[in-house]
Amino acid sequence: MAQGAVFNLAGKVLELLSPLIREEIKLACGVKADLANLESTVSIIKDVLLDAEKQAHHRAVVKGWLEKLKDVLHDADDVLDEFSTEALQRNVMAGNKMAKEVRIFFSSSNQLAFSLKMGHKIKAIRETLDVIKNEKDAFHFNVGSNEPQDMNWDGECRDTTSLEREDEVIGREDDKNKIIECLFDNNVEDDIPIIAIVGIGGLGKTTLAQLVYKDENVKNKFELKLWICISDNLDIKRISKEVLEQMKEWDREESIEVMQNKLREKLNGKKCLIVLDDLWNEESEKWLPLRNLFMPASKESRIIVTTRSQRVAVIIRATSCYALGGLPKEKAWSLFVKRAFERGQEPKNKALVAIGEKIVEKCDGLPLAIRTIGSMLYPNPSEIELQSFFHNELPKIGHQANKILLTLKLSYDHLPSHLKQCFAYCRLFPKDHMINVYTLINLWAAQGFISPKQHFEDVGRKYFMELLWRSFFQDVENDELGNIKSCKMHDLMHDLAGLVSGSESAILNSRGENDIEKVRHVSFNFVDSSMQFSIPKLNGRKMHTFLASSVGGNLDNLTCDALISNFKYLRTLDLSYLGLRVVPRSIGKLKHLRYLDLSKNYVIEILPNSITKMLNLQTLLLRDCLSLRELPKGMKKLVNLRFLDITNCGRLTDAYSFLGLPFDDQLTSMPLEIRHHTYLETILPGVVVRMEGSRGQVKKGYCGSYKKKKAKSNGPSQLKELHNLGGYLKIENLGHGKDEVRECKDANLKENHHLQRLFLKWDASEDGETDEMLEVLQPHPNLKALELRNYMGVRIPSWVSSLTNLVSFQLYANMRLQHLPPLNQLPFLKSVNLELMEALEYIWIDEESVSNVLGASSSSSSSSKTPFFPSLSSLELKWCPKLKGWWRNSDDDDDNEPHHLLLPSFPPSLSELRIIYCPNLTYMPPFPYLKERLELRRCSWKVLEQTMKMKMGAATTSTYFPLSQLQTLDLWDINDLESLPEEGLRNLVSLRELSIQSCDGLSSLHWIGSLTSLQTLEIRSCPNLTSLPQEIRNLTSLKRLSIWECPLLGQRCKRQIGEDWPFIAHVPFVRVDWQNQQEETISSGIGLFSFHAELKILYRTFRPCNCVACPRIASGLSESTENNFFRNSLILQWLNLLDLVAPATATASTSSPNISRYFITSIIL
Repeated sequence: MAQGAVFNLAGKVLELLSPLIREEIKLACGVKADLANLESTVSIIKDVLLDAEKQAHHRAVVKGWLEKLKDVLHDADDVLDEFSTEALQRNVMAGNKMAKEVRIFFSSSNQLAFSLKMGHKIKAIRETLDVIKNEKDAFHFNVGSNEPQDMNWDGECRDTTSLEREDEVIGREDDKNKIIECLFDNNVEDDIPIIAIVGIGGLGKTTLAQLVYKDENVKNKFELKLWICISDNLDIKRISKEVLEQMKEWDREESIEVMQNKLREKLNGKKCLIVLDDLWNEESEKWLPLRNLFMPASKESRIIVTTRSQRVAVIIRATSCYALGGLPKEKAWSLFVKRAFERGQEPKNKALVAIGEKIVEKCDGLPLAIRTIGSMLYPNPSEIELQSFFHNELPKIGHQANKILLTLKLSYDHLPSHLKQCFAYCRLFPKDHMINVYTLINLWAAQGFISPKQHFEDVGRKYFMELLWRSFFQDVENDELGNIKSCKMHDLMHDLAGLVSGSESAILNSRGENDIEKVRHVSFNFVDSSMQFSIPKLNGRKMHTFLASSVGGNLDNLTCDALISNFKYLRTLDLSYLGLRVVPRSIGKLKHLRYLDLSKNYVIEILPNSITKMLNLQTLLLRDCLSLRELPKGMKKLVNLRFLDITNCGRLTDAYSFLGLPFDDQLTSMPLEIRHHTYLETILPGVVVRMEGSRGQVKKGYCGSYKKKKAKSNGPSQLKELHNLGGYLKIENLGHGKDEVRECKDANLKENHHLQRLFLKWDASEDGETDEMLEVLQPHPNLKALELRNYMGVRIPSWVSSLTNLVSFQLYANMRLQHLPPLNQLPFLKSVNLELMEALEYIWIDEESVSNVLGASSSSSSSSKTPFFPSLSSLELKWCPKLKGWWRNSDDDDDNEPHHLLLPSFPPSLSELRIIYCPNLTYMPPFPYLKERLELRRCSWKVLEQTMKMKMGAATTSTYFPLSQLQTLDLWDINDLESLPEEGLRNLVSLRELSIQSCDGLSSLHWIGSLTSLQTLEIRSCPNLTSLPQEIRNLTSLKRLSIWECPLLGQRCKRQIGEDWPFIAHVPFVRVDWQNQQEETISSGIGLFSFHAELKILYRTFRPCNCVACPRIASGLSESTENNFFRNSLILQWLNLLDLVAPATATASTSSPNISRYFITSIIL
């Protein structure tokens, strides 16, 4: 148990005692009285624990008293949990009341016999606690004291994570520029120059390296960038695997020789930036193999190493050594102000500023210490509070060698006790480990750090965000919906977790440095992945956590049976990635278990039914159990199940359905007994509910079929009991009947506060009005992602506009939909995708919505305008053949009305815009700030022309000239494109990739010289483009030029003999059709190799099929071949497959098969 967390442990024991005392169960004589006395004793002791934990810092005798109390409270926790489990078992026994009584009477766990056995244990614990209670009087503890309070936190993480990123860059701009100057220095003689960033822990070496790594100029300078965390685990095999994974070249376990050869091949001649973060090892014989791993790269490559040791910089023979110092005084103060004071503003009280500056001075410019202390004092520290902290807390640090660690511990001491135990438990993760936040929350819950009465994810997220804000976590990564999915701990924070967790937690390693006398929580960390390791004998009775996942199958002399028999009181068991073939039936004996992880045991086929005896089980993880065929029978007995992960369990016949569902939609089919799991919070990858029609019919699917049956118990109405369910919910096969509407209404989705994603799919084979059905399926405003497919209504209900937390909105094959409700005001909406919308002519037709955006009414001012998609980052408009514009003007007959000039521009957050097969779209809101990609296919050139001709205003900087940040531009099948306006092209100063295909009207590229940053140019099927302009020779950044199916232009670009060859001879890679013009000998296999790669991508697009052809094609694609017969055979198989695929993408509309056929054929071609 963590330092300062005994208070919370006592509270947990009291929480267990309360229902047992009230429970109407038969207890042996005196047991109930002992339970009541125990409750009284623990309550009295708990009242003084806050003061006792404070005194323990400087009184060894008090520390010893707390250690003794902690051990007894843990014993009480184990015994009381056994009592609670027995009561739970009686409540869930199946059958009628008389059958229950008969079974209980004759069972081995007869109530009286059980309570008599447990009564002895309770009495012994009570007597020991009575002695401890009497001892406390000698210490004269204060009763009550004040527990540190939680921050006033609402659980929202959006502002916090952005603030965290801002804080991390304060004061390091000059340092970043100096490192970049070293990177770009070409006056070096070494094979690959090495820049070492050296400094003590907490200075921000990793943060500085990240700033350099992400800099735009650095991105443009290097072909390949790699980031590897080294820490104290300099294992070449692990590092080789991580590098190959980053390069997306690792797909299975291989020998170190094979991996290194593959890595050298992929790095050969490439200009790379390689960051080796947190290098500790000072043994030169270990450094040399790591250095040699990257030597095949180009000599223009660079390596950055971050380290705390000057000796490491010498051993690696760093070309440049940058000694990182603390933040300057003014920057350190700015960082403190941002962290300590509300809104990050300096207080007006001069006395407050003066004492704050003294506190910052004590932090020696260390960003980690400044952030941590500032966050601890947040949000409104008074002058008295700051004075108290400066005079009473900071002096404890003194001038000791581990000053930084003691500084961080001050922040730990100010945590509430429930957060102390949460943080200390993180000591079990290896250093530099990427921590999955869902895993972390479930681990906390398994140890009782989150009350079973609470919603685990909500409370766990709150705890996590408080620790993140206080800088106990860092380096967060978000998922596509903005939720934080992972994080790391700074090495110093990991050291702090080890310090405060004491002897109760241990990471066992292969070097024998294991102190396990009092350990209750254990994990493994192998420095050398090739070493075999035998687990030492542990005190099984006290063990609560056993995390063996990092062993990776190398743990010998260990069987599950032996493990189970030794660890009776386990709460958490992680046996993932251990190569298990069979899970023993004896696992059912672990009746205290809350968390079981069997993920990545690829050959397990079945789970024993005894798992259903673990009634306390909250988390069951089976991810990537590829051979698993079925879940245990009687899953309904797991009444406490909160989290179930069966992602990539492709053979689970009971949980998966392959009937007409694409691969990404292979989610759990709703089990008939799921209504029993009322505590269920998350099923991964998601839950599918199918509406069942009353008439029997066969619905043709993707590569299969299924029959609709009458099954009242398997529809959306089951969801009404699952009010805790979060994650992803898909309701498919929706119809139009009154009974179906009534059942969907019973689901009461509006009251589900936790649902994140909702996918509603109608049966495209049935016709009828669907508006009423969609009305009753209104979700809670907390929803973050909504997708509607095959919806046949003409409008979407207004409740969509009330989904104020919506991040992603997708509409697919809604053939009758004529317009959308206003979405522009949704503050967090990032992604909008409209696809196969055959009737859609305008996005808006509601004049009030338009007026709100434009501020057009006479009474409105500019400040009253409705926001226009303030967070939008991705917009896709695909296969909307009738779409004309964004909104319909009241005088729609006036075709000369410049509609686009009336609309505001899309915001600077917009990164990607794709418009595909919208031939009638001629105007839409401008997008001058677009950053990453613009893709226009089969639409009018006017869509782009309007933005390129925009006048941004005198106040606008050059950085924001229209499309000045755009990096990739694809123009395909733009028939009205004859040339590009040279005036607008001058703004494309950031454009790196340009692809022009099937633009028949294009006859000249005279403007190409304006694209000074262009690196890749592709021209395909432009018959009227017959030459390249001389200006192309000015494109010194151009690295790759590809010309396809342009006969005249191709001839002019032939090596040495082509008329345009002198203009492009400087380009490193020039391909004309299948031939690389920069090679003396043209390889006949190049074309096939490219085709083979493209076909792999195509296969991944359609791999959901279970038809006979797909596995055969997959097998062929896995082989490396240059046989033309093989190539033609695969083409033939794909063309034959079109007849199977087309019906799946077709819709109920008569014209939609043509769209689908065009879509599929365009991919093939």
